[in-house]
Amino acid sequence: MSHLAIPPLIDRHTHLEGALDPVWVRAEAERRGWTVPPSLIGLWGGNATPFEGFIEAFLFGAALLDSRSAVREAALAAARRTLRAGGAGFDLWVSPHFLVVHRAQITLEEFWLGVEEGLAEASSWGLASCVILDAVNHFGPKHGHSVLNLVLPELPPFVRGFSTGGLEGSPFRDWAPVFDRARAAGLRIAAHAGENGPGSNVHEAILEGGVERIVHGLRADEATFELLAERGIPVDVCPSSNGALASDVSPHPLPRMLAAGVRCALGTDDPGVIPCDLTTETAAARAMGLDDDALATLRRHGAEDAWCLGIEPR
Repeated sequence: MSHLAIPPLIDRHTHLEGALDPVWVRAEAERRGWTVPPSLIGLWGGNATPFEGFIEAFLFGAALLDSRSAVREAALAAARRTLRAGGAGFDLWVSPHFLVVHRAQITLEEFWLGVEEGLAEASSWGLASCVILDAVNHFGPKHGHSVLNLVLPELPPFVRGFSTGGLEGSPFRDWAPVFDRARAAGLRIAAHAGENGPGSNVHEAILEGGVERIVHGLRADEATFELLAERGIPVDVCPSSNGALASDVSPHPLPRMLAAGVRCALGTDDPGVIPCDLTTETAAARAMGLDDDALATLRRHGAEDAWCLGIEPR
């Protein structure tokens, strides 16, 4: 493969609230007199944890995002991590409703200004980026509509998609009207599925939810892999996160997914909680037995299907 043929390296899935650098988190917690929870310390140390423990750790970092400058720091942490790994851009998942309404710890204006400033600085470093809104699946579709009610009146131009995350407790078929509304507003649709819920959630998210991108998809069966491949639906795979939060899924299905023709690409998920970057994720994929051609395929998919690159204007 010639140098000119090598596609840009993209972090296809990273969360703003899970991106904060651990050094910054420790310093900020000490400044505030807060105690870092054992679950977060354990994850920093590479320990596997139940999803509930991860949520506790994730929420601790999210609680620090109560100012424009802190939100900017989180966006910059994602950018620095991407840049250090030789990346050219990142798709950034954010949860404004959770911080602005549910926790009431920052205004929407300050939140968006912090994101905008962070992404603008990342752009000055040569990094492409975009934002995907993340609603909480287990809060249900009513919450999804509330997210859209909050953001749609003045949606920043860097917001390109809408997704669900969290625990897979609400059927994706019930989310279809929310997804339709987001799509009508010009947003692309993704869903975390088959991570902490059954593999059938992936099938349902595609056929009944109408999503065009899957995050994780670990528990999907071979028939669903075929569906993903047939429809050309991208799947964001995050090996370090999967190993920590879905350690019962072994061996990792990434080699089987690629063999089935699924358009998989690598992401870091919550690299400030579960330490990783694109370098570690590539090494993890290689450790699964993937050769140079397969790794090149992951990179190509990562660029071709990234929403921060080559996206049609809304």
